[in-house]
Amino acid sequence: MTKSGSNKDRLFAEKMLPGDFVFDDQVANVFDDMINRSVPGYSTIIAMIGVLAERYCQEQSKIYDLGCSLGAATMAAADRVSCADYSVVAVDNSAAMIQRLETRLATLPAISSHIQCRCEDLLDSEISDASVVVLNFTLQFVPLAERASLLEKIFQGMKPGGVLIISEKIVFPDEKLDKLFIEMYHSFKENMGYSKLEISQKRAALENVLLPESIAAHRQRLKQIGFHSFDVWFQCFNFASMLAFK
Repeated sequence: MTKSGSNKDRLFAEKMLPGDFVFDDQVANVFDDMINRSVPGYSTIIAMIGVLAERYCQEQSKIYDLGCSLGAATMAAADRVSCADYSVVAVDNSAAMIQRLETRLATLPAISSHIQCRCEDLLDSEISDASVVVLNFTLQFVPLAERASLLEKIFQGMKPGGVLIISEKIVFPDEKLDKLFIEMYHSFKENMGYSKLEISQKRAALENVLLPESIAAHRQRLKQIGFHSFDVWFQCFNFASMLAFK
């Protein structure tokens, strides 16, 4: 067991047949360990999502955590927000993730009363009265052709002054920099205890389901939709977290 209470991620430790990455029960069982050892700065991003939610949550509004997985951003927001009348809507299409989140929330009555869990495809989710929307390493798993319509729906469902937080794996137009940051990232994962086999097999499993874009692509799309004051607030290697306002 890891310090966070989840099982250690060994899913790709043995040679296996090729296949796409799926957020199933096996992944949910080790997700805390996996995400913290796979995304540099993840704990900082989660903590600052809580700070941003506290700052921008409006009275009588909703916070959406779209692609919530085990609810780290959901709970960080609910733990800090002091609005008298608000709710957090946690959405994920993985039943295994939502079931575990609901189990965790059952032990946290102080914040669980503000949180509503939904097991559904976020492309089908209704967004309304949102002052904070979080896509924390979620958009990268949405088909490219669907991303603009999803973000347009989010924009239409947000209150004026609301904030959108998007964390993503990113690519760089400069091939030399892109190669450098990928190599540095793989070194980071080795330092976190993953073997070269694990890194290689997971990368292959994600190749067809995790489709990263450049920061410029995110900026252009959000600007076209109507968001403003876009910029990166956190970056480490080929991972970044960005802000945009309605």
